[in-house]
Amino acid sequence: MKTLFLFHPEQDFDALKSKGVSIVAFLDEVRPRKDGTFTVRFRIIYNRCPKYFSTKINLNKKDWIKLNGERPSGDIKSKKIILFELYRKALKVIYELDEFSFDEFSSRFARNESKIANVFDMYRQYIKDLDKEGRVGSKVVYEYSLKSMELFTGKSKLSFVDVTPKFLSKYESYMTSKGKSPTTIAMYLRCLRYLCNKAIADGVMNQRDYPFTKDGKDKIKYQLPEPRNNKIALGIHEIGEIFNYKPPEGSSEHYFRDLWLFSYLCNGINMKDICLLKYKDIHSDHIYFRRAKTERTDRKSRPIDVIITDEVKHIIDWWGNRPVLAESYIFPILKKRMSPGKEQATIKQAIKQTNKYIKRIANNIGIEENVHFQVARHSYATVLKRSGVSVEFISENLGHKNLSTTNHYLASFEDDQKKEIAKHLTAFNTNSDDSSKKIEKKNY
Repeated sequence: MKTLFLFHPEQDFDALKSKGVSIVAFLDEVRPRKDGTFTVRFRIIYNRCPKYFSTKINLNKKDWIKLNGERPSGDIKSKKIILFELYRKALKVIYELDEFSFDEFSSRFARNESKIANVFDMYRQYIKDLDKEGRVGSKVVYEYSLKSMELFTGKSKLSFVDVTPKFLSKYESYMTSKGKSPTTIAMYLRCLRYLCNKAIADGVMNQRDYPFTKDGKDKIKYQLPEPRNNKIALGIHEIGEIFNYKPPEGSSEHYFRDLWLFSYLCNGINMKDICLLKYKDIHSDHIYFRRAKTERTDRKSRPIDVIITDEVKHIIDWWGNRPVLAESYIFPILKKRMSPGKEQATIKQAIKQTNKYIKRIANNIGIEENVHFQVARHSYATVLKRSGVSVEFISENLGHKNLSTTNHYLASFEDDQKKEIAKHLTAFNTNSDDSSKKIEKKNY
């Protein structure tokens, strides 16, 4: 009997031919299993050399014919869906290879092929991957998210089929009843959302069962809660007061005040990126760096360009490591060959100390807001916007991937400005000429 081959409906034969590759799925009747079924395999031919790759899908001959039919049903239909997801991934790997080789295909396909149907098992596997990559911060968030999901379900297993919009809504209500903030709930659910996307790529979850709405327009699906707006930004005059504040020279207060100002002056750079800066990143009167937060996922992104002003140069000259060596960190925070865990703890401690001293300074000069390290980044963006700088420029300097992120980010700082403007509506006892002058002076 002639072998029945299965082709993928999206198979681009011209693209495969240009790479000298052919691929088909077939039922391997040469190697019967003990239960009388056979394994479905991919046969790939390159340079007239065939190699075979298992799909781990097992069928008898009758079911294989049904699977090749137009309308398979039940378990056969489910297996066809999984097979086509694997087929699609195999094709994707082949298309993406600049030059095909069996070794490279095997490596990439095996990596994509791993399928974990239990949500909690996928959590644990991804946590292990994060640990290997040294991404300690992300690892901790996924650990908290996993623990939260386990407590909510009270079970040791959770199928991706059970992750529905109704399930997610119940989880949100459960977390709210425990006093958790929308920010925390959204953070934990983003972890689950990522794993759902991964499950679809691995052929574990069907795209049509994806429970999250992608644009907020699909009312049937679940939308993540909006985090509370806790962003604080200082005005230019308040920042000037921090800049002109005179701490004891060479003291911890002096050092951590300068780290806060360095962040503000250098495009709102975060603490981890400050810690990772090296002297080789300095080129004439510029510092070029890539955000550690996005470098792993977006290696083609442009580096952020920081202008070294006199104030920035003064901070580097005062606190920078000596001697000046290309591979040396600029600031004496991290040490070479630190473990990822130790590095993460050191960065957290630097943030904690900066928060401690900048809050003390803010209190000393009469700033009522709860000033912390992240306020430097918020203030950088806000001061530029209120100075008339374009959102495109701000977005590029913050290292955002798109303008929508920046617009959402900047929108958080508009309330204070609106409230100040609104005060003029009830300035009944103020001369109208004076009021207009005040509005002009504010330069809104």
